[in-house]
Amino acid sequence: MATIYDLKPRFQALLRPLVRALARLGVTANAVTLAALFLSVAHGTWLAILPASKWPLLLLPVTLLVRMALNAIDGMLAREHGLASVRGAVLNEVSDVVADAALYLPLAFVAGVNAPLLVLVVAVGIIGEMTGALGPGLGTPRRYDGPFGKSDRAFAFGLLAVLLGAGLDPKIWTTVYLAVMLGLSILTVSNRANAIIADVRAPRP
Repeated sequence: MATIYDLKPRFQALLRPLVRALARLGVTANAVTLAALFLSVAHGTWLAILPASKWPLLLLPVTLLVRMALNAIDGMLAREHGLASVRGAVLNEVSDVVADAALYLPLAFVAGVNAPLLVLVVAVGIIGEMTGALGPGLGTPRRYDGPFGKSDRAFAFGLLAVLLGAGLDPKIWTTVYLAVMLGLSILTVSNRANAIIADVRAPRP
């Protein structure tokens, strides 16, 4: 099922000159991973402290785009410049879900947003990422099946933040919006789990 993740190769191609420059400077993949995590926690803290301010909301898509770029850069440094490590793989998976929680959960403090539903969407999104990460431990690839992967969630939460920051009254539409996100997130967990099971059961050559 197509997702925003399918655009990743083009995004990586744009970033490759920067990745080469960072590699020449001795920047490690783990350092970039940590930078993405710190950026996410900082913006999430800003939003949690000032949930009624428009600027943390309106600028959330910018932070999400920078985080996406950093996530792509750390993977390229690891794969293309010999900086992959077990520590880095663990750090990457853990920091991704921590960053998701840090960036999205503070939206629950915005007046009028269905906080329990938003928390549930974030929780199921994290379950989806952990489900996808089960693959390598079972001898299959890491799964990124959609329809609502990390990039898709970032787009959806970024749009939600912009609409709220622009002054749109949350009312009922945010609940419907989050309910759709929840349904897509549950479907994503199911698709990834089923794909891993199918991979494990597939006959080996």
